[in-house]
Amino acid sequence: MDYPNDQAPGAPVRSGIPEHGRIPKYYAVKAHIARLVDELGEGGLLPTERDLSEKYEVARETVRQALRELLLEGKLRRQGRGTVVAGPKLEQPLSLASYTEGVRRQGRVPGRSLISLDRFPCPETLAAEAGLKRGEPVWHMERVLLADDERVGLESTYVAVGRVPGLDGDFDPDSSFYAYLHDRLGIVFGDADERIETVLATPREALLIGTPPALPMLLIHRISRDADGKPLERVRTLYRGDRFSFTAHLGD
Repeated sequence: MDYPNDQAPGAPVRSGIPEHGRIPKYYAVKAHIARLVDELGEGGLLPTERDLSEKYEVARETVRQALRELLLEGKLRRQGRGTVVAGPKLEQPLSLASYTEGVRRQGRVPGRSLISLDRFPCPETLAAEAGLKRGEPVWHMERVLLADDERVGLESTYVAVGRVPGLDGDFDPDSSFYAYLHDRLGIVFGDADERIETVLATPREALLIGTPPALPMLLIHRISRDADGKPLERVRTLYRGDRFSFTAHLGD
């Protein structure tokens, strides 16, 4: 198989073009628009669908399909009635580092918007999964994740009231929960188990994050333990698939 000399290591082989060389018309248009995206740079305003269809001499539906894929891939974003070039995806490390640390490392400003903070008896399913006792008081905190005031995710945290009794009074919901546990309560994280899957947001989740329901999401389930191996938190976090990628360092 022949490879282009300028083939990027992370790009699809042969730019995704089959060996027989026949590609769907929308894919060819997508490649043209992708080059235009590189020329415009972050924040650049894309021409209208009508202008693009005239430029590439294709039907507007062909342009629309190409734009849909570029939007889902995070290369474009809607702004008002127009479409602009999106910035690079946020890289979140798969580690015990908090969301706040990951976003700050990329020069962005992290934030959170509290949706709800409730207290209730721990149900059996949560108790079995998180190593808690059935019926013991549990906090559930739900927050929208922000990066430079852009909504990029939704986080649900479950933690025993006995571990953080003052959560509803002395914790700033816009700040890092991990920093609060460590700096205020002296709790040190030990290890965690994570599971990642691709899902579609529910109508409620899509509304809170501000995305269309058809946008793929990256869902992370995390069970965290403290330095003594005691269960600490159970977290369910949705990240926008068009705005996030995840990194991990692998070793022996």
